[in-house]
Amino acid sequence: MPIWKKPVSVEILTAVSANTATSFLGIEFLEVGDDYLKARVPVDERTRQPYGLLHGGVSVVLAETLGSCGAVFAAPEGWHAVGLDINANHLKGATQGWVTGTARPIHIGRTTQVWQIDLRNDAQELTCVSRITMAMLAPKSKPL
Repeated sequence: MPIWKKPVSVEILTAVSANTATSFLGIEFLEVGDDYLKARVPVDERTRQPYGLLHGGVSVVLAETLGSCGAVFAAPEGWHAVGLDINANHLKGATQGWVTGTARPIHIGRTTQVWQIDLRNDAQELTCVSRITMAMLAPKSKPL
């Protein structure tokens, strides 16, 4: 059973990310499943650190993008999601190709959501594990 409360697709995610850090880093949305999102980032001159590895901060950008998008589209209409905390454990470097992230919810509550994001290189080796906690903000009531 899908967790999404709003229409979501690769095309919608790509459109809402236009002209943001997501698009400038070359992040591409790949798939929307019933309970997950997938996107990838290239390991290239935009995303490598000086030693030739995918920059750890870029891994976190990919993770936060996926977790934040997941939270927004899993929330009721009018609700907003803002990040409270993100952590990342960098397990293996990537020097070329793509790193693909898959985000799945651990908890979807009324006031918070927690998402697990696993990043893998082209050989399907785990490069980074991340977890993001999102605060869910109710719609503001309109003054009379």
